[in-house]
Parts: sequence; structure tokens; C-alpha cells
Amino acid sequence: MVARHAQGVAGGDHPDAALTNEHARLLVETAIDSGLRWGELTELRGKDLDPVTGILTVSRAVVQVDPKFHPQGGRFHIKPYPKSRLARRLKLSRPVADALVEHQRAYRLSPDDLLFQAPGLLTSTPLRLVVAEPDEDPGLTEPNDKDRQYVHGTLSAYTAGRCRCPRCRRAIADYRAGRRADGKDSPREPRRLDTDGHLPRDWFSRHVWQPAVRAAGLDSPVRLHDLRHAHASWLLAGGADLQVVKERLGHASIATTERYLHTLPDADDTALDALARVRARARRPR
Repeated sequence: MVARHAQGVAGGDHPDAALTNEHARLLVETAIDSGLRWGELTELRGKDLDPVTGILTVSRAVVQVDPKFHPQGGRFHIKPYPKSRLARRLKLSRPVADALVEHQRAYRLSPDDLLFQAPGLLTSTPLRLVVAEPDEDPGLTEPNDKDRQYVHGTLSAYTAGRCRCPRCRRAIADYRAGRRADGKDSPREPRRLDTDGHLPRDWFSRHVWQPAVRAAGLDSPVRLHDLRHAHASWLLAGGADLQVVKERLGHASIATTERYLHTLPDADDTALDALARVRARARRPR
């Protein structure tokens, strides 16, 4: 279930890819392809990827902390090792590895630059989800406390109807932007992320991931961490060795990896196939 939902958010075979921003899509595809934790994923730098072999070295992780607990009073603290305290190496699929190499080339990232940076650092365009509005009739809002309805995408729908759908929010945003451009309202200072360049997890979840989940029309919530679960489930479903999956995910104990087996309805099929092969060999005439 988690794996199918993760694929729907990332695009995959879903009819309408919910993640239309190229940076967000590459981050999610890398997360699914590698199974990295968020702190490992957002601390990746150009030097961590071998462009020839597609092997990724995970040797650091970043955590977001309260400035009063940071040695230099910052928001992000880099640990020289991931959760297991041991660096690990894993191979990415060729398409994802090539996409990361092209990403570095296109934005002229140095070996020490972060691959996934906070919005506004790679381009002047904020890293945000862009959802195309449908061409069909927008319809009416739900009745408000006075049992009145309004057409979606109008100021009345946003203010009196209290609708917060993407169409109505776009309408109020365009209205306010127009007033500021005409000098009728005092321009508000743009909000700035308190970051040293690392991508804040809460920002990405709120402004990119959660809108993508809604745009994909999923019937249950999907967390960013579920991408890691999807990666593990797909590996085991495809017949990968349990020890290999443990090392790829950086689990300290194989018991943690074994928890993913209960999500596979055909988990015993591999064992039954092996048993059948042994029996077939035993029946062969000597």
C-alpha cells in the first residue's frame, strides 16, 4: 500500500504526476531509489556520487536543531556519520544516477555543494509545487454558515465561502499581488527560510509533499519517511537478499529489516520455490 502510494505521489504510472517541479521530483526519485533517511538525503553532496559506477557513499547526516543546542548557534548540525555510525555505499539505478550528474552539471555544483538545496539557492524560482488547474467548470463551494455557496476561484469563495482550495487561494493571491503592484497595500517583506542551505524537512513537507499527496488524490496520508519503507518493500518483493537490504538501508540489526517482510503477501513464495527446487533435485534419477 505504502509503495503504491509513494509511486503515485512521485508520478510513476499515475495519470497526473503530482510533483511537477524538477527539483522536487529528483529528490523524491532519489529517495525511492536509495531508501535514504531525510538527514542523509539532504546532506548529499556532489563528491558522494561516483558518476561512472553510480555508487553513492553515505558518510554524513544533517539534523535540524534548536539554535541554543547548536555549537555555533545554527539551525542545522552535520554529523560525520549516519545513524548506524558507519559509512555505507549503495548503487543507484542508472537513470537516477545520470539525472543527478546532469543536475550537478546544469547548476554548476561543485563537489562540496549540496545536491538538494533550500529554495531560491539553485534558481530565483522558489521550489514549490505547480498544480495545473482543470479546464472543467469549477463548481460551487460547500455551503457556509449562512447556507450560501460561491463559485470557486473568486474572492467571495475565499472570503465569504472560506474555501481554501488551490483555485480560490490562487484568486486571493493574485488579487493581493495586484494591489501591492498598484501601491494600494504596503508590500510585505518576503519570508526567508532560516537555513544554511540545507532543505528544511518541515518546509518541504508542508509546501511540496503534502500538496502533492492531495493532488495525487490518495485516500490515505503518506509521509516522507514512507519513501524509505517503499524502497525496502520493493527490494524484498523483488527477491533481494535480506542481508543486502539491511546493509543498503543502514540498519543496525537485521531484525529491523525483517519487519518489512510482514508487508509482503507473497513473502513465503521465495521459500516455497526453493523447497520445490530441492525436492525436484531429490527426485532426479542418479
